[in-house]
Amino acid sequence: NSGHAADTVAYCIKPYLSLLCLFWAVKLIGRPECDQVSTRTRPVPPLAQTLQGYLLALEPLLPPEELSHTRRMVQQFGKPGGLGQSLQKGLEKRAWHTKNWITDWWVQWAYLESRQPLPVHSSPAISLPKRDYSDWRGQLCFKYKMTLCVYPLPVCVSGQLPVEYMRGKPLCMELFPLLFSSCRIPGPKHDYITHHGRSRRSPTHITVVRNYQFFQLEVYNSDGSRMTESQIHGQLLRIRSQSWKTDKEPMGILTSEHRHTWGEAYNRLLRDKLNKESVQAIEKGLFSVCLDSPVMRISDEKYASRMAAQVLHGGGTFSNSGNRWFDKTLQFVVGEDGSWGLLYEQATAEGPPIATLLDHILEYCKKPDPKRAPLVPLPMPKKLYFHIDREIKRDIENAKQNLDILINDLDVNVFNFRKFGKELPKQHSMSPNSFIQVALQLAYYRSGRCRDHWAFSEKQSQALLRMFRGGRTEFIRSPTNQTLKFLLAFDDPSISREAKLQLFREAVEAYSALTEQALRGQAIDRHLLGLKLQAISEGLSIPKIFMDTAYGLATHWKLRTGQVPANTDSVMCFGPLVPDGYAICYNPQADHVHFSITAFNCCEETHAETLALTLKNTLCELQELLQPTV
Repeated sequence: NSGHAADTVAYCIKPYLSLLCLFWAVKLIGRPECDQVSTRTRPVPPLAQTLQGYLLALEPLLPPEELSHTRRMVQQFGKPGGLGQSLQKGLEKRAWHTKNWITDWWVQWAYLESRQPLPVHSSPAISLPKRDYSDWRGQLCFKYKMTLCVYPLPVCVSGQLPVEYMRGKPLCMELFPLLFSSCRIPGPKHDYITHHGRSRRSPTHITVVRNYQFFQLEVYNSDGSRMTESQIHGQLLRIRSQSWKTDKEPMGILTSEHRHTWGEAYNRLLRDKLNKESVQAIEKGLFSVCLDSPVMRISDEKYASRMAAQVLHGGGTFSNSGNRWFDKTLQFVVGEDGSWGLLYEQATAEGPPIATLLDHILEYCKKPDPKRAPLVPLPMPKKLYFHIDREIKRDIENAKQNLDILINDLDVNVFNFRKFGKELPKQHSMSPNSFIQVALQLAYYRSGRCRDHWAFSEKQSQALLRMFRGGRTEFIRSPTNQTLKFLLAFDDPSISREAKLQLFREAVEAYSALTEQALRGQAIDRHLLGLKLQAISEGLSIPKIFMDTAYGLATHWKLRTGQVPANTDSVMCFGPLVPDGYAICYNPQADHVHFSITAFNCCEETHAETLALTLKNTLCELQELLQPTV
């Protein structure tokens, strides 16, 4: 067991210390004396602009007769003195009296009111490169190398993370303090987020879970000083010695349920005082560390996919899914075989801030920790116990069955495209992100999903809007008319290479223009949602424009995509938004790109491996289009 202990403990201590450092570093963000975040207010776009953009986005999707019907409806909605103008004034008034007119509504509508299970459907995972060990001696040496860490002095002195910038503009940093000591709580109609990090007595512990057993680990000494790596090493070894059996009930499985079902079980669970204390300890912890057993290995080719899936959902009830508390905002997953990553609940924050967090962790891991452990005996980590009656036992069994069905239905394919990276588009004066987005649309089109012009699918990616105070994300819609023309022409042998190249450039430029529009807060989707929710808030019936078939088609996202760039070879993984859709995430590096593709097996028309193969071939053909070989 010493080898396994060194393996698991070695890999988690140093990143864990870095997270502790970041927790204290971000505690002061938002205080007036050190508030350096963006103070720009997100604008409410002009109504006419949004309605025009909405019709333009529908052109590649609808046949002419349906488009004409929707155009008349939109014109009626936006006419002077009409309902649209009234709702627009309501939004503009809301913008005057709120920090960000759409963020609270968006979080409530997109996340907290969703009743779907968090694993696969909502919570993304970030999988990082596997660490290899040859024997327990190598593991032990690696342990000493990886557990050396110090608090980054610049961060600690200033009391905050360095302000991030995008295109020379400061980004809002308000999300970072909310990542720690926070948890999502299930409710009957909607959930809510509880934040304990700014309470009068901030939590000083993390939660460690192994073999389905939860432990409360205090990470600060009685004098307020942080623990050293040797102290944490000893405490984690204690936890391992107390959790060597796997015969415990997997309480964490309950958090994987449909939100209404979990909410009812949550209330039953908290009726018992012991259970309530244990659940609250998990919810209040700075973050969780999940010590997993090895990933089931089938082949080297599929190991990356298995590893990402394990971080995402735990691999099933016979694997590590019981080592999760899916409601927890941050869960740091560490496998005994060197696999590791981060699972997070995104009602608090989307991917880019999490990627920034990981970049800080990896940077801090390079620095040594000069602190020596005080010669003071530490108390045993507190094991969290649960009283499981017949009702709770039934809830667990149902949750296990439902989670295994969900996991078996998810098809995950992770691969590293090595032919080229973001430098190739840059060499041809193209945005790497726009280049990849058009390539994804082309691969999706060529996979056979939308060969019919009018079956062309709606697709979305997200733009980061943290340049506005309280900003989160905005959708970037595609396809565009330019993209459609390029897709229809690409495999047509009668069209010359030069013409195809010109169409490709126009498609890339069109997507770049939409991205710029979104970054200025002028995209259409959040504005349309705001108009709809404004009507609801005023007690009005939902406007006809949002009951139209076209709006349903425009918001049925069959292709969910996202770029989450990082300074490391990591890849994010999440599930599709709709049963007949795909989810694709990518991390572009200079000379390669990491991709993850997911689909549901229940849909006969989607297959992640097939789309992955099509995407690889498509990228190679686009390279040939840009740089033809003789």
